[in-house]
Amino acid sequence: MSLLLPMTTQSATATTANGGESIRFIPVQSALYPWLVTVFVVTFIISNINATKGVQLGPLITDGAFFLFPLAYVVGDVLSECYGFKSTRRAIYMGFGLAILAVLCFYIAIWLPAADFYEGQDAFAATLGLVPQILLASLAGYLVGQLLNSWVLTRMKKKSGEKGLIGRLVASTVVGELGDTFLFCLIAAPVIGVDSVGGFLNYVIVGFVWKTLLEVVLLPVTTRVIKWVKSRENYIPLESA
Repeated sequence: MSLLLPMTTQSATATTANGGESIRFIPVQSALYPWLVTVFVVTFIISNINATKGVQLGPLITDGAFFLFPLAYVVGDVLSECYGFKSTRRAIYMGFGLAILAVLCFYIAIWLPAADFYEGQDAFAATLGLVPQILLASLAGYLVGQLLNSWVLTRMKKKSGEKGLIGRLVASTVVGELGDTFLFCLIAAPVIGVDSVGGFLNYVIVGFVWKTLLEVVLLPVTTRVIKWVKSRENYIPLESA
């Protein structure tokens, strides 16, 4: 008896089991999208933990995730430029959901009774027991900032086509980082210890300028990665199709 399979499964790897029966496995696709999403999501989850630490570098006040967030935006730029707003929005929502899952797991682990031999309960709770206000700030900033970044980049690409890549990377970064940094600082500043208008402005300006400048410095890397991804994915611009 013949077995009709969908087109997507006919290319599945076939092998023979011990009993002699033919079995199939779903083939792993070579697309780079899931790899980029993985880096994107993991970076955000790590940043959530690092952001709970207030950092002062001389007169500059920021948080412990200041060096990680630009990487998330670089990957977000690559996703937006190569796969579009809808696919990037899916990755953003996935990161949002998995970050909440990670926090719930942290809270459950903290709540579970510590073994008699375990002496790190207080340190564990202090590090991973994310303050609700910090968590809210991080999630809100991430969601708004990344969505703004992706929306601006893809809207500009629709107007200019393949031209003007550097311009849309910079413009989307400015809008996204401004929304992210301001919203995060507005919610998180009192918890971190920023209790004055001057300190708040310092916190916002330093965070925004630092993250934006770092992304600008990384533009050559971003453009090369975009070019490489498009090449690997056999991307053909409409005007060249």
